[in-house]
This record gives sequence, C-alpha cells and structure tokens, in this order.
Amino acid sequence: MSATVHPFLDGKPKRLLIGGQWVPALSGRLFDSVNPATGKVIAQLAEGGAEDVDIAVAAARTAFEGPWSKFKPLDRQALMLAIADMLERRFDDLCVLETLDMGAPIARTRTYKRWIVQALRFYAGQAVALAGETPHNSFPGDMFTYTLRAPIGVVGGIIPWNGPLISQLWSIGPTLATGCTLVLKPAEDASLGVLRFAEIMQEAGLPDGVINVVTGMGSTAGARLAAHPDVDKIAFTGSTATGRKIIEASAGNMKRVAVELGGKSPDMIFADADLDRAVPGAGMGCFNNSGQICYAGTRIFVQRSILDEFVERLTAFSKTIKVGDGMDPETQLGPLVSRRQLDTVTGYFDLARAEGAQIVAGGERLGGDLANGYFVPPTVLAGMTNDMRTAREEIFGPVASVIPFDTEADAIRLANDTQYGLGGAVWSRDVGTAHRVARDVRAGMMWVNCYGATEVTVPSEGFRMSGYGAKGGRRHVEEYLYNKTVWLNLA
Repeated sequence: MSATVHPFLDGKPKRLLIGGQWVPALSGRLFDSVNPATGKVIAQLAEGGAEDVDIAVAAARTAFEGPWSKFKPLDRQALMLAIADMLERRFDDLCVLETLDMGAPIARTRTYKRWIVQALRFYAGQAVALAGETPHNSFPGDMFTYTLRAPIGVVGGIIPWNGPLISQLWSIGPTLATGCTLVLKPAEDASLGVLRFAEIMQEAGLPDGVINVVTGMGSTAGARLAAHPDVDKIAFTGSTATGRKIIEASAGNMKRVAVELGGKSPDMIFADADLDRAVPGAGMGCFNNSGQICYAGTRIFVQRSILDEFVERLTAFSKTIKVGDGMDPETQLGPLVSRRQLDTVTGYFDLARAEGAQIVAGGERLGGDLANGYFVPPTVLAGMTNDMRTAREEIFGPVASVIPFDTEADAIRLANDTQYGLGGAVWSRDVGTAHRVARDVRAGMMWVNCYGATEVTVPSEGFRMSGYGAKGGRRHVEEYLYNKTVWLNLA
C-alpha cells in the first residue's frame, strides 16, 4: 500500500484530540510528516502549543473528576478488551502507517500485533486486580486500619518516534487500568499511528477526555506538559538530555516522574559462546530498527581469543541484511527517521575515522535507488577502545563498536564503564559465567544467549543516566496509583 492510497492520508490536516473532539491548534499552525524512505511529505499535522496543552489538561481533569471516576474496574476492563478486539481487526492499517511515518520495515511492524494486543489485555486484567491491604496495628484502643490504591490523576505521556505504536501503550494501558486520564504528546517525527489509534479507541467507546492527544514540538507542547501545575505524573521516554529537563520542570508541583532515557548497552561475547547464534544475535541486537532502540547492544565486547573471527563473521552477516523501503516485505532495515538523525549518525562515521577506528562494514549514506531517503547500512567499527566517543555516546543508528576484553572481570569492568545502565547481554555456554555477569553488570535488563526479548508482563527499569520508573508488570500499574491509609476508630 502506498502513501497515496492509505485512507488515513486523505490530504486533510490532522487535528488534536481534546475532550473527545478533533480540533485544530489554536494558532492554526501545521507541520509536516515526512516519509523517511522517500523524503516526501505524506501529511500535515496540527502544531499544538502550550495553550492547546492547557485545554487538553483541563479536559483530562474534567474527565477524571466526572463520569470516568464512576467507572467500575469491570467497566474499565470491558473498555480495554473492546479496544483490543477492535485493534486486532484494524491492525494492518496501523502497522502500515507506522512504516510510512517512521520507516520501520512492514515485516517488523506487523510483529507488533501480538505484543500490543497482549498489552491491552494484560492491563485489562490489572484493572480488576487492584487492591489495598488491611495491616494490623498496635495503637491503643480499638482501631482498624486499611489502605486504598487510588488513581494519581492526570498523566502527561511524552513518547519517542522509534516505535510509537508500542510506546503509547506504556502510558495508555496503565491510565485506563487505574482510572487516571492522559494527555499524550507523540514525537513530532512520528505521530500518525498514534492519531489513528486514538480514533480506534473512540470507536471502541472511549469516554471523552480520558485520552487526549496533542501533536506538536517538544520544546513547546512537551515542555508545557512537563511543567503543567495540574499534571500529576509525567511518563517520558527519550534522550537523557531531554529527560533532565523533564525532571527539572516537574519540580514546580512535585509531580511524579518516570523516565526511560538513553543507553549504550554492552553485549559480551565469551570465547565459549555459540557463534552461530551469537553473531546474528548480537548483530540484530545492535542493528534492529536501524539501531533506533534505547537498549540496543551497541558496545559489543568480544573475548580477545575470538576477536578476529567474530569481526569477520559480524562483517559478513551485516552485508546480508537487506536495507530498503519499509513497505517492501523483504526489507530488514528501513531508513533512519529523519534527515536530522541521518546527519547525526553519519557525523559519527567521520568521528570514528578521526578517532582511529576501522570501519569494516558500512560507514556511509546509501545512494542509488535509496538516495532520496535517509538510509545507512549496518556499520561495524573495529580497532575500538571503550574510551572513544563513538563507544561512549548514544548514536541511535545501526553502528556496532567491537571492543576486545581478556577476562570475565575485564568484561564486567568495561561494561560498567559508562554513564548508562539500561540493558546488556552475555553469550556463554558456562552457566556460572552467565549468572555472574548478569548479576554484576549494572543495568536494568540483562539477557543471556539472546538479546532484546521483552514482554509487557515482565517489568524493566533503567539505572543511572538511563532513567528510573518501571515499565511492564504490576509495578508499572502501581506507579499510576497512590497509597491512601485509613484509620477507623471502632470504639
């Protein structure tokens, strides 16, 4: 399906969803959505500003204190199950939009269906499983104590462009499960699928004002949402630099904050690893989604005795990966999301050369039939040390830095020599090595003999400059609630 025939791309500017109504930005401003595979504009979106965020927050507050507060857990569960059912029927529509909007191959976006439907049904189950406690107390007299878990209120969700169909569920799911309301600000580089999903939720019976969507710039709409005095919680996924600003802005009303930020995750290959699995596993752990994944394993540490063989095999593997327009079902890696991101990634190619790294695969923008898009091939950097900028800074492109190590202690030391702490992996047949390394690397997620497995029922969390706050599992839902203790005098 091409951009010109997709029914959602009808040539009309896309609007904001506020209080159940689709409205233009108060300023009347629009901005372009560009297909990164072609460089062509495929839609125009309303550029919401601070004033639009104010109206959306007011609508979310009205819904939170109004009819939505009367929904019973079973009612919220029924709504989420209805959304899940409708999403299953409309999913191909959504995955095509995601591919056109941010470039991820259609072969990849189609795999999101199981995850997203499972997420909605998981959160639907959590809606009827929320409970307090009845702790015993030793206060003099006859006192009964119990706790309630109450919805925190209005949530501001600010999501990234590297996978918005999934990212939005990290805010929408717990919002609906707990009875909160949400103002969602998608990334300006990839908003179309979020807007279409909002339409689907409305068709499934979403009450007005419960979920509001304001498209626009992070510097205006996002900044206002982060600082807004009537927002009770911010859930943000994005860069560490922006995360700092979010945290600072939250201080005005002491709103709760959960931030998943950058990463430079270590992927450690020991000499006893099964290289037939480790080479493609580590390769796609770095290259998947064109490297635009926060926990991508971009620092590949390889035991010195197998270094040359690993580099040779990873280089050969990288050249088998098909890069192209995401609408081609054979494509494995699509374009980078924007011209800006292309310039950032290719700038690191120049830096790698200047630092003395050997570019043994990739390392340049692709031309030919792909010249109009923002394409770079999987890139392998050898001759690296862990103190090079290309090994320390988050590139957010398909760029693997291969760095040697000698001993297990050496691998752990190098892995922990970073400001980040989001993910990591170890490849070894030795169960002791696997457990020790998984235990001692300071990161919120560790994989053994695999990379990147995630599921909404399993919690994950960042560490150090990779942020804080749970994603997935019951803990994630609980972060949308506050604890209320009640003392009852029975005398």
